Amino acid sequence: MREHVESVELRGALQRLRRATGLPVAFGGLLHEARGLRIDELNGAVTPALQGLAISTGSGLGGKCLALSRPCAVTDYPSARHITHEYDGPVSAEGLRSVVAVPVVVRRQVRGVLYGAMRDALPIGERVFDAAVAAARDVEQALAVRDEVRRLLTPPSPGPSWEEVRHAYGELRELAPQVTDPALRERLLAVCGRLRTASGTAAPAPGVTLTPRETDVLAAVASGATNATAARRLGLRPETVKGYLRSAMRKLGAHTRMEAVVAARRAGALP
Repeated sequence: MREHVESVELRGALQRLRRATGLPVAFGGLLHEARGLRIDELNGAVTPALQGLAISTGSGLGGKCLALSRPCAVTDYPSARHITHEYDGPVSAEGLRSVVAVPVVVRRQVRGVLYGAMRDALPIGERVFDAAVAAARDVEQALAVRDEVRRLLTPPSPGPSWEEVRHAYGELRELAPQVTDPALRERLLAVCGRLRTASGTAAPAPGVTLTPRETDVLAAVASGATNATAARRLGLRPETVKGYLRSAMRKLGAHTRMEAVVAARRAGALP
């Protein structure tokens, strides 16, 4: 399931890369512990020559990209002097000449490589280069969010403190608005609900009707975040955070930020 979801992200990035640049071919793969890096996704290829190709660190253009953890390009792959040529056969079978390879890097670790290629020996222009980097950034962001979601949804070790549960709740509330997949976002919010009701309150008390954003802001405040920090985490302006906080305080009959957090917990709106 995990590899399937990540393949969907990669496939979408390759499609966007071709649309943005007009490149005839885009392909790539993600690094997996069990089998290393393989070319899993092809877009625009006319042969299966590259499908499943295992890329070794330091070998070929992609291997150089892996080793250096930075984008690399060649104008004419078969005659390029600054790469090794273990993969000339599959590259020639597909008729590729000019190629750019961009690493997918999450938390300083290379997680994959995206390639864009032409069948003519032409220089890689700045527009193509920038589009390839942007496509890799899209995959990086998606992988980073999914990594964090998996971490937060992993059952905790026995005996976690209640503060750890509250911290996880706050992180989930911050992540949910960033997730574009509606089903995954709903799953995250459902987990938030389970964490909240774990305190023994089945639902918020009657008369307490905090909006989702008011709840997000209160969860951030409960974790010790300042208004500026909460704004950065939630993708809001500090003035907007202040507005949500004032509204929540009014509804809860609180006069300070921490009074609002305590009142929200007593009402069952926060764990």
